[in-house]
Amino acid sequence: MKPILTIAVMVCLGACVAGGQSSSRSDEGAHVLALDNSWNRALETKDTKALDMLLADTFISIDIDGSMETKSEFLAGLKATGYQAPSQAVTEQSKVDVYSNSAVVVGIFRTQSVSKGKTVKRRERFVDTWVNINRTWKCVASVAVLISE
Repeated sequence: MKPILTIAVMVCLGACVAGGQSSSRSDEGAHVLALDNSWNRALETKDTKALDMLLADTFISIDIDGSMETKSEFLAGLKATGYQAPSQAVTEQSKVDVYSNSAVVVGIFRTQSVSKGKTVKRRERFVDTWVNINRTWKCVASVAVLISE
């Protein structure tokens, strides 16, 4: 009878520890999703200071055309005189998976902007990879693929 009680206690403790880790992971996941969504606001307002804090120094962006940009190139593009900030940048849906000190956000991102007097709407599927560096979440990579209409 004693081994059964010991096994039952161990299973219960394991479930409690796993539940605590799951809760912690979901808290971290919610935090990463909030950071990922704040990226949208920063794009709409051309807030390069906010983006500088969100992106790791080693950040790499792969855009819908296959081009690649470093963090400094990405931020410089937003500061360029020809850059037209989207009037709307919305994450339609997203999901996060947290793996210890990293997290992957997958979702659909929609923008609306005006180019040469015409409204341009675009939808992209994205994958953002976040890493917890010195207790601060930073995006290290972003890949976007255009969703055709």
